[in-house]
Order: sequence, then C-alpha cells, then structure tokens
Amino acid sequence: MADSVAAAFAATPRAGFLPRLARRRAAYDGPIQIGRGQTNSQPRTVEAMLRLLAVRPGDRVLDVGAGSGWSTALLAHLTGPTGEVVGVELEPTLVEFGSANLARVARPWARIQQSVPDVLGWPDGAPYDRVLVSAEPRHLPQELVEQVAVGGRMVIPVDGVMLLVERTDLGTEVSEHGGYRFVPLR
Repeated sequence: MADSVAAAFAATPRAGFLPRLARRRAAYDGPIQIGRGQTNSQPRTVEAMLRLLAVRPGDRVLDVGAGSGWSTALLAHLTGPTGEVVGVELEPTLVEFGSANLARVARPWARIQQSVPDVLGWPDGAPYDRVLVSAEPRHLPQELVEQVAVGGRMVIPVDGVMLLVERTDLGTEVSEHGGYRFVPLR
C-alpha cells in the first residue's frame, strides 16, 4: 500500500503556503513565521501528527488553527473528494491568506472559516471523524473532545506533549506521543 501521508506531502508543496519572501526557506525543517504571531509548522511535526491522526478517504476532518492553509490542504488530499475538511482560524488576515493558498490547490471539499471568538473548533459541523489541532492549550479542552465522533481521533499538543485522543463507545482514551511546542490555542 502506498504511503498516503508521503503522497499528501508530495502533492502539496509547502512553498505555496508560505509568504512570498519565506518561500525560499520551504525546505527548512522548522517553523516559519506567517504573520500575526503565527507559524507554518515544522514539516517533521506535521508529518508525525498526520500519521497519528490516520485520516481515511471520505473522513470529515476539522483543522483547528488552519493558519496558512497547508495542513488543511494536506488533510484534503488524505480525505480525497469524498471527504470534507473544515479549517478554522482566528486571525482574519490568515483566514484570507490560507483560503487563497487552499484555492490554488483545487480541493473544493476543503475550506477555511473564520473561527468564532471564545468558541473552540467548529461545533456547528460536529461530530468529526478526525480533528487536528495545531495550537497548544494548557489542558485538554473538553469542548474539542466533544466534537470528535465515536470511533474518531484527535491529535492535539497539550502543555508540551502531543496527545492522541480516541473516542470509543466506552469513553475517551488518551495516549502521549512526545514533546512538542506550538503557538498558544486561543
């Protein structure tokens, strides 16, 4: 079986999701500033998160902290056209930037929405099969856990540790997967 995460990266070059002056640094395996105090995450970190998330074709996915749109586009490649990806971003200028970047890769089953202040995620569209969170809270937010469907998964950095949250018929299982740092979840 082909490696779907590697294929998503090959089909979605990072350079197209960076500010023009930062594009020459696209191969850099570290976070790159995209404005408004936000970053385009380190490729190795994004890859690790996507592997933990285990997105399947046809999944409904929520991308919290969509930023430049790169993770939203990667997720859309993984779901394919039978899926749906909703990216949410708090910073209006980044919603515009990320949406324009996403439009260039022609994955109309994905979009970026302006998030609502003081509301985490996109509860109106819940539940989701997969939730990717690219910003770091101090504690696991129950309002995001509740947006994950039974049988679904969420990958989220919490207080410096990457967590995989799995919803089952019996409740919620949480496992730890290494130390990471992200911009704060707001």
